Amino acid sequence: MSIINPENLKQIKLTNTQIAWRAAQDIQDGAYVNLGIGIPELIARYQPQGRQVTYHTENGVLGFGEAPAEGREDWDLINAGKKAITLNNGAAIFHHADSFAMVRGGHLDLAVLGAYQVSQTGDLANWRVGSKGVPAVGGAMDLVHGAKAVAVITDHVSKDGKPKLVEQCTFPLTGVGCITRVYTSLAVVDIQHQKFVLREKLPDLSFEQLQSLTGATLHVENEVATLNAPPID
Repeated sequence: MSIINPENLKQIKLTNTQIAWRAAQDIQDGAYVNLGIGIPELIARYQPQGRQVTYHTENGVLGFGEAPAEGREDWDLINAGKKAITLNNGAAIFHHADSFAMVRGGHLDLAVLGAYQVSQTGDLANWRVGSKGVPAVGGAMDLVHGAKAVAVITDHVSKDGKPKLVEQCTFPLTGVGCITRVYTSLAVVDIQHQKFVLREKLPDLSFEQLQSLTGATLHVENEVATLNAPPID
């Protein structure tokens, strides 16, 4: 098996914007979707033409649009990550408690979150690494068990080269058995029957190389498709 070095990996892996683009292609027309803080926020830029998607942010907005141009921000309009947003026609602004009633009541079709680790059983750790991280798990705890489906978008490995897809999470959990699909910088992986099932991978990466960068066994049930994304600045 040929081992891929970190520099070569940087050259072939998808960028954060390309991962977000790939995830956006799977969001169904008419869906109500919560986008988590970080890379997931980028998804709203790449909504496929002809699809109507209503984006939700847990601080109390339903129907937000693209980020405003620099210098045109209205700082009364922000998402949960404190980023400036715009409002689409028909958007609604409401109390934080009402927003979480939507989440906990099962009214969201999909939540897309970032991750520090995802286990082969679908557990998610995305709020603390050892002593580092935010002081509390926050709204992600509600999202992972309130949304009808939960996906993750993330780099395939951490900054120090450790796998983010693992047999068992070692960081504090956000939710248990809640993730069904992971979009990474190298692959698209489903979680089914407590195992990682490879659906797509980069064409310049062999299965053996991908497996060496993954902390749990990758299973192949059908032909693995090619993971492609257009060049995006």
